[in-house]
Amino acid sequence: MEQLPDLIAQLGALRLAQPYGRVVGVEGLVVQVAGLGEVAVGSRCKIVDSDAALLPHGVMFERMGEVVGYSNGVALLMPYGGMDGIGPGKRVYPDTSQPTVRVNHSWIGRVVNGLGVPLDGRGPLANVGGQELLLKANPPPAFQRKMVGPKLDTGVRVMNTMLPLCEGQRLGIFAGSGVGKSVLMGMLAQHSNAEVTVIGLIGERGKELNEFITEQLGPQGLARSVVITATGDEPPLIRRMAAYLTLTVAEYFRDCGFKVLLMMDSVTRLAQAQREIGLASGEPPTTRGYTPSVFAELPRLLERAGPGVGKGSISGIFTVLVEGSDMEEPVADAVRGILDGHVVLSRAMAERGHFPAVDVLKSVSRMVPKCLTPEENKLVMRVRQVMSAYEDMAELIRLGAYAAGSDAQVDMAIKLMPELTAFLRQAPTEKTSMGDSFGKLAAIVRDV
Repeated sequence: MEQLPDLIAQLGALRLAQPYGRVVGVEGLVVQVAGLGEVAVGSRCKIVDSDAALLPHGVMFERMGEVVGYSNGVALLMPYGGMDGIGPGKRVYPDTSQPTVRVNHSWIGRVVNGLGVPLDGRGPLANVGGQELLLKANPPPAFQRKMVGPKLDTGVRVMNTMLPLCEGQRLGIFAGSGVGKSVLMGMLAQHSNAEVTVIGLIGERGKELNEFITEQLGPQGLARSVVITATGDEPPLIRRMAAYLTLTVAEYFRDCGFKVLLMMDSVTRLAQAQREIGLASGEPPTTRGYTPSVFAELPRLLERAGPGVGKGSISGIFTVLVEGSDMEEPVADAVRGILDGHVVLSRAMAERGHFPAVDVLKSVSRMVPKCLTPEENKLVMRVRQVMSAYEDMAELIRLGAYAAGSDAQVDMAIKLMPELTAFLRQAPTEKTSMGDSFGKLAAIVRDV
């Protein structure tokens, strides 16, 4: 009996046997693993050295990955890191738990990667308080969600007046490269009256990431923001996980009752990451090479933004890269059908030095007219009529072929367009409140 405590201690120190599989092949981005048993798609696994169990001081090689499919009884696993060092014989230990992350208020003001690891050199995140949340959560039940709330003051005149964003609304920014998308996002992050801003930078270049945080966002914007980033050189699973994490962090602050502004740049790069995952796991390519899982994933992710079941809300801004300004390309078309409006940035306007380069006539907020007062609706309608009249005759006006007095509405449009253009332009550091925005616009078109 005297030896019983020692025996119990020795038994407690024994390592329990864990089921594992073995790497049997590597092809492209996929590791083929045999012997994993009934491990579901989406489960995480740890790849270690084949003799890891015999090493007294830990493993020599360790890399996490995720099961993305099965082929002839062999699991297809994609690692979260590179493929270097992975070869036949490596052991693969499954982790059947769902991926989670602990989110709390210490995340505000921080920059983290797709796994939630800080990148800003300010030490680790607090691991107490907050909530342990699923990364791949479902949207709130549709019938339990609150209605979209009142207008969100973005501080940007063109958004406040012509394309209002309401609390819980989801808007898409559709733009080609180099037309001021990042600058507009920085303005919204700095000037809006949202209480917390969550920004997901998916698939961006490292150079653009630093520029956005230091120049567009700035210390003032970062102080009330959480930035999640996965650069374009990282594996597709990490880029996709960064998108999941962005929504999860926003949901935490929404459920705490905050008015959250979520911005993701870009949904296109997320779709490209999912395409890489789908093709590697054997999915057939469809429209422009995108796999079916891309179009299944988009609504699951985007629907997580919006009003909550309580006091808080997530107002979403999702950017879409349009190749050659093709608004009908597959991702743009799918996203436009899911969101509550779209803001189109014009390359021609950007080339003229007009920023934000928002093409008002091609952009729509589906919350109009519901979110505006009757007076505001009349004002916005008058402005759209003036801009449309000018646009219809723009070619003749530029050529000098339009005869003044031919059309009173066009004459008025020619008179007002310089003032309207100046109103719609805005410097990145300039902030205009909702009331001032409508007041200035009303003063311009008071005679219409």
